[in-house]
Amino acid sequence: MAVFVALGAFLMTLAGGWTAQRVTDRRHLVLGLAGGLMLGVVGLDLLPEALHAAGDEVFGVPAALLLFVAGFLLAHLVERLLAARQAAHGGEEHDGRVPEVGLTAAAAMVGHSAMDGVAIGAAFQVGGGMGTAVALAVVAHDFADGFNTYTITSLYGNARRKALTMLFADAVAPVVGAASTSFVTIPEGLLGGYLGLFGGALLYLAAAEILPEAHHEHPARSTLLCTVAGVGFIWLVVGLAG
Repeated sequence: MAVFVALGAFLMTLAGGWTAQRVTDRRHLVLGLAGGLMLGVVGLDLLPEALHAAGDEVFGVPAALLLFVAGFLLAHLVERLLAARQAAHGGEEHDGRVPEVGLTAAAAMVGHSAMDGVAIGAAFQVGGGMGTAVALAVVAHDFADGFNTYTITSLYGNARRKALTMLFADAVAPVVGAASTSFVTIPEGLLGGYLGLFGGALLYLAAAEILPEAHHEHPARSTLLCTVAGVGFIWLVVGLAG
């Protein structure tokens, strides 16, 4: 049952990526929406789950929040190191962005989607009602995952073929994750730590890259509305799943 539900996530991820590539003539709106979706996923989905799963404190601060900050700093560090390496070796950049950063971010999205599949499988082990609620949340927000995976990969100057490859990997990942729960159980604390770390990295990409790019050439009200709509969509998904 978990794998069957994960197939729905597979289709929704592909639908999100297809939508992202079909509206390239409205790139600023796509980026504005992607930034809102990412912000919503981090603030309304990942962080609450991370705090719940990894509730232990380290020197007075929840471990999930420490890892959240570490993820933000790690994303910034990786981008700067790759940019410096490309410049030193005369590598190609795309509007000041390094393609490897986009691929790294997309790979993180794939890893997150695999964990979504694991969450579906674990929830169905607890009970059918829990499995249905988790599946609804995962399938709905995998549209945003597919949208963001394609957008991030393309934004950093990667070829369309690479963007489609990462999109397909992101779509397959929940199915693989759900199937793996037949053999492996991930400790809740470890899962919470991962969600915090990934949330920090995702917030960095949204705040430092996606949203500034969206408003760079088209500082229009419609772009801002798309960002707000992205956050609102994730809020609706989280509310329905709860």
